[in-house]
This record gives sequence, C-alpha cells and structure tokens, in this order.
Amino acid sequence: MISTHAKMAWRNVWRNKRRTLLTVMAISFACVLLVFMLSWQFGSYQTMINLAVMIHTGHLQVQAKGYHEDRNIRQVIRQPAEVLKLLAPLKQVKAVTTRAEAFSLLSSQDRTYGALVVGVDPVAEPGVSRLKKLVRRGEFLGPEDQNQALVGRLLAKNLKLGLGGEITILGQGKDGSIAATVVKVKGIYYSGQDDFDRASIQIPLSFFQNTYAMENSVHQVVFLVKSLDQVQTVQNALAAPLSRLKNPKPLVCLNWDQLMPGLMQSIQMDLISGSIFYAILIIVVAFSILNTFLMTIFERTGEFGVLLAMGATRGRLVKILIMESGFLTFLGISVGTILGCVITLYFQEVGLEFKEAAEMLAQFGMPSKFYPRLSFLSATLGPLAVLLVTLVTALYPAFKVRRLNIVEALGHL
Repeated sequence: MISTHAKMAWRNVWRNKRRTLLTVMAISFACVLLVFMLSWQFGSYQTMINLAVMIHTGHLQVQAKGYHEDRNIRQVIRQPAEVLKLLAPLKQVKAVTTRAEAFSLLSSQDRTYGALVVGVDPVAEPGVSRLKKLVRRGEFLGPEDQNQALVGRLLAKNLKLGLGGEITILGQGKDGSIAATVVKVKGIYYSGQDDFDRASIQIPLSFFQNTYAMENSVHQVVFLVKSLDQVQTVQNALAAPLSRLKNPKPLVCLNWDQLMPGLMQSIQMDLISGSIFYAILIIVVAFSILNTFLMTIFERTGEFGVLLAMGATRGRLVKILIMESGFLTFLGISVGTILGCVITLYFQEVGLEFKEAAEMLAQFGMPSKFYPRLSFLSATLGPLAVLLVTLVTALYPAFKVRRLNIVEALGHL
C-alpha cells in the first residue's frame, strides 16, 4: 500500500509540470548519452583488440616459458602437433597456426638492416591474421613457395626494394650454425603499424625451419577464439594439459594482454579521458537537480512554515522532499536508460558508418562501420552514477528545511 508521504511527494512533483519535465529530460538525456557512449567505447575497444591481435599476436599463444621475454631461438615448442591436438577439441577455438621467429640481418644491394624474420604457414596464417589482406603490392605466399618473402612497406623502402627484389638473410640457426639464404620479394604489406612494417619479414615456415635448422619445432602456436569473453576460459583450460607435455622448457599460454601490454594501457588512458567527460556531464545534471530543489524550497518556504506551525515535524518534511527527489531521479533514469538501450541496440545491429573516412581506415585494415556493444555494465554504470550523484545533491536543499525558522518562513506568505 502506498504511504501518505509517497502520495504527497508524487503530487508535489507535478505541481510545476514544466519544471519537472525539464528536469526529467535533463536526467534522461544524460542517461541516454552515458549508456550509448559507454557502449560505443566498449564496442570500439573490442574492434580495436580484434584488429590488433589479427595483425600478428592472435588472442592467445602457446610458447616455451620465457620465450616472450628473451626471444631466444632455442626456446622452442619441439612437438607442435601435440599442442594442436590439445586445441582440436576446444569449441571456442576459431583458427590456429604455427610460427617461428629469428632476428637476422637483411641485406639488399644497397643497404643492410636488422629485422625479425617470421616463418608462417601460408595455408593456416590467413585464418589467424589479416596479413594476406594487408598485402598492397604483389601476392601472398603460396603453399609451394620456398625462397619467397613478404616485406613491410617501410622495410622495403629502407632496403630500396620492389617486387622481385632479392634479400640476403644472415642469422644464427637453432643449433648454433650460420643461417644464410636469399629470398625474393613476392609481396609488400602495409598494416599501418610502423614498427611491424619497418622491422619484419615473412617467409614460408618450412623454408624457415630448413634455413634455421629448426627441424619440426616452432616458437609459437597462435590461435583465435570466437569471442574475447572466452580468452580467459581457454587460457585457464590449457594450463594443466600444457604442463604435462614434454618439452625442453615448460609450455605456457599467454593472452593478448600479456603479449601486447601497451594496447591495454592505451585503452585505460582512453577510459580515463572518457570518464572526465562523463563526470562533467553528471555534474551538470547534479546542478540541474540542485537548482530545481532550491527553487522548490524558496517557493514553498511559506507553506513549510504553515506545516511546521500546525505541528508537522521537520523530519517528515525532509522525508517528503527526499521522496520527491527520488521520484524525479528514478523517472528520469528509467526513461533515459530504456531509450539509451533501445538506441544502442539499434546501432549495434546496423552500425555507424564513416563513409568520409572509409578510404583512410581501409589503409589500416579497419572497417568503415563500427558497432556499439551493449552490456550490463554499459547499461547500468552511467545511470547508477547519475542516481548516486543526484540523490546526494538533493540532500542539501532538503536538509535546509531542518534549519528553517517558523516565524521567518511564515513571513514568506
């Protein structure tokens, strides 16, 4: 049953309909903006992560323990087939490939540079990375290729090489022998990541293994999962089985955050800058609520004086005023959250397309259409912050009633 206090508070809320509607609209607008913008941020982060991992790292990698820090060519996965058997039953795994790496000197006729030579599986690699789509000139590696290579645009520029140009590779093999060979440039790729385009070259995995005396071993088993939410689950599921495999060094599974800590740091920085904007928006809404209730106190001072003179307690008046602020806030938040979710779900389905920037985004392998991602967190975090701040703000004018002088209040009649 609705209490008398609640009925009085609800009636008082609508005594000035125009002011009430404006206040509710301000709260609703803030909630719509917060729900959509947080969903947009989370969706863009997911797109950013997926694009980044599909350039090189994958969502997860199996490596010998310590390889990520040392990059020692001897820290290998001796039997990659055993790791692939572990991944086969996992339904979350979308695609898998194997790679090997070695730092070497690359020489053209005119120049010499140090770079990372990566052995990739020409058949499995396109399922895990976007490297094939990033080839701007020439072609991707074929299954039968041997002494062919893909070179980053900046590295090709530094070496003064074009398609068909020859690169002499000089490095150290896994067994300590000298690894030397000559490859021809079959394709030139452009990822938009200068470090990757300037300091890496891709050759067929089998050719890499022969050149660097790797036998059948590799350095990485790289794979994608169907959803970012499944990364931690798969990583945890592999921990025990990997520890039982026989290898010169124990095998570990690293996720994208461990492989690319800088990406998470950039996301955190963006969240901080976004939080500043959201805080300003919430403060504006708080002042709107504060203004509404201060005006209410000023306009109804005489009324409060009469009620106090008739025996109403100050606590009762404060209770009614807090209920009024609660009704206003809950009404605005409810409308705003529902509208925000509806708008976000619509754009989550159809996306937001940036046609003017499509060509520029395509150069970095990025889509021209982005999608917000509605989640429980994005749908509730903003509205809850608005609820907390507005209720706290409304306490100040409500408690002014506790210090109200009855004689002075009656003078406002």
